[in-house]
Amino acid sequence: MFKKLVFAVVALGSLGLAGFGLLAWQPAIAPVAPPATVSFAPELVAKGEALAGGGYCAACHTRKGGERFAGGYAMETPFGVIYSTNITPDPETGIGTWSEAAFARAMQKGVSRDGSHLLPVFSYDHFTKLSDDDVRALYAYFMTRAPVPTERQPNGIPFPFNIRYLQAGWKLLYFRAGRFEPDVSKSSEWNRGAYLAQGLSHCGACHTPRNLLGAEKSGNAYGGSVIDNWVAPPLTAANPAPTPWTQEELYDYLRTGASKVHGTAAGPMFPVVQGLGALPDSDIRALATYFADVDKAADRLPYVSGAVSLAMSSTLAKEGAPSDPDARLYIAACASCHYNATNAPLAARPDLSLNSAVHLADPNNLVQVILRGISAKEGMPGVVMPAFGSALSDADVVRIAAYLRRTRTDLPPWPDLAAKIAAIRRQYDAAK
Repeated sequence: MFKKLVFAVVALGSLGLAGFGLLAWQPAIAPVAPPATVSFAPELVAKGEALAGGGYCAACHTRKGGERFAGGYAMETPFGVIYSTNITPDPETGIGTWSEAAFARAMQKGVSRDGSHLLPVFSYDHFTKLSDDDVRALYAYFMTRAPVPTERQPNGIPFPFNIRYLQAGWKLLYFRAGRFEPDVSKSSEWNRGAYLAQGLSHCGACHTPRNLLGAEKSGNAYGGSVIDNWVAPPLTAANPAPTPWTQEELYDYLRTGASKVHGTAAGPMFPVVQGLGALPDSDIRALATYFADVDKAADRLPYVSGAVSLAMSSTLAKEGAPSDPDARLYIAACASCHYNATNAPLAARPDLSLNSAVHLADPNNLVQVILRGISAKEGMPGVVMPAFGSALSDADVVRIAAYLRRTRTDLPPWPDLAAKIAAIRRQYDAAK
C-alpha cells in the first residue's frame, strides 16, 4: 500500500512537472535580416517616437553616460541587480534580427525572441494592454534608430531566481495577457487616460506596492511605493497632501513638471514628465482626467481654498520664531526661496506647507531634494534649487526636516529620521 502511494505521488509529481514544462516552453522565433529603415512609413515612425516618449523607454534602457536605448541601466531589486537590455537594432547585441512578431510577443507576452521568459522588471504586464497598431509603431521607431553595439552585463540575480523557466510560474500567478478593454460607463477621454496609465506609461509599475515575489498588489493599485530611496506617492485618495491632485494640478504637473500646490517633478519622476512631453496635450489631459477620478479629487474640491488659506496663514505665522534654533537654520538655508509674502502659493516659490513631500509618511523625497537639489534640466523651466548635500551635515538636514514636519503639518514626527538621512547620504555620495 505504501509503495503504491509513493508511486502515485511520484507519478503525479512527474505529470505536474511535465505539464509545467509544456506551459513554460515557448518556441524561438527565427531571426530576420535587419529591415531597411526606408521600409517603415515616416508617419508610423513619428507615432512610435511619441509613444516611446510617453512610455519613457529611454529612462530604463539608457545607462548614465551611455548611448540612447543601448541598455546597461542598473535596476536594484529585492532579487538582485538587473541590467536593462539593448533595444537598438544592432544585430548582435540588440534587437536588429527581431521580427515584428518577436517584438510584439515580448511586449504583450513577456517572451524574448529566443523563447526565454523576460523578467517582470520589464513591464510587459502593462504593455500587454497596448493595441497592435501602437506596438507596430514602436517597432518601426526602434528599428529605425542607429544600431549601437554594446556588451551585455550579466544580471546579479542569485539562484533560483535566475532560472527563466520559473518565470512561467510567476506569470501563472500574476500575469494576464490581453489588450486594454474600455470602460463603457466612462468618457472617451477617461478611457484614453486609463489606456495610457495602465498600459503605455505603466504608472502602476512605480506607484503600486509589490508583494514578496515582486508582483504589483492588485488590490492596492496606485497605493504608493518606495523605489531606490524615492517615494512614488499614492495616486489615490490616500495621498496625504493637504489639497487633492485635481485635474488642473495633474495637468500642470505632467505637462510642465511643476504644481503650485504640490511641488516639482524631481528624481525618477522627472524623466517621466520629460517623456510625456512627446505626447499631445489631449493625452496629458486624458491622464489628468483619469487620475483625478482615481484620487476622487471632485469629492474634496469644496475644501481646496480653505486648505490653501490655512496652509498659507500657518506659514506666515511660523516663518519667524527667532527663539527656535531650528527655525533660524531653516530661515538661513531655505526661507529666501520658500517664502511667500502673499496669501496665494506660487509655483516658482513652492510653499512647503502644501508640498506633498512634507506630508508623506516617509521623508525620503524631501531629504533627496535637500541633498541633491533640482537642476536646471529638471522640474520647472528656469527654476533651480541648489544641492545642499555639501553645505549641510546630516544633523542639519535632520533639524530642517523635523522642523518642517513639526511646523508645516499636523502629522506625527518621522521615525528613524537620522538613519534614513544617513542611508540617502550614502546613496548620494556614491552617485557623485
